[in-house]
Amino acid sequence: MRIMFVCLGNICRSPTAHAIAETIGKQRGDNYVISSSGTSAYHIGQSPDPRSVHCGLSRGYNLNHIRAQKLEVQDFYTQDYILTMDQQNYLDAKEIMPDDAHAKLMRLMEFHPDSSVNDVPDPYYGGTKGFDKVVSLCEVAITNLFNELGSVKS
Repeated sequence: MRIMFVCLGNICRSPTAHAIAETIGKQRGDNYVISSSGTSAYHIGQSPDPRSVHCGLSRGYNLNHIRAQKLEVQDFYTQDYILTMDQQNYLDAKEIMPDDAHAKLMRLMEFHPDSSVNDVPDPYYGGTKGFDKVVSLCEVAITNLFNELGSVKS
């Protein structure tokens, strides 16, 4: 099963979700193939924001191997799920999604048990608490996502 997480620039939220999903999947013994991208090309090839890296590492998630890339039309044929961090990312992704896409496009927070939580807020212009909130929201939603999808063994 191939899962891609998507935010705007692929330097804060989606690489955080990427690292969390890799870690949780590995702990569960699952064989998910995880990636992340952005709807914009602002940061292609860059490492995640240092604040995301620091927050992730403090909670046991390594983001250091992730590099920003842009969501492409081809991703809709190679991924099983494309999960966006917020409604605007969803609309931007839907705009380039082909009619015959293989991937299921959804917002990640559709897997969060609190139905009032619709988006993973962008922490870029805020402080450390925003990055912590991203991790907390993603941990819950990704755990629920994997529980719904079931185990994928190699």
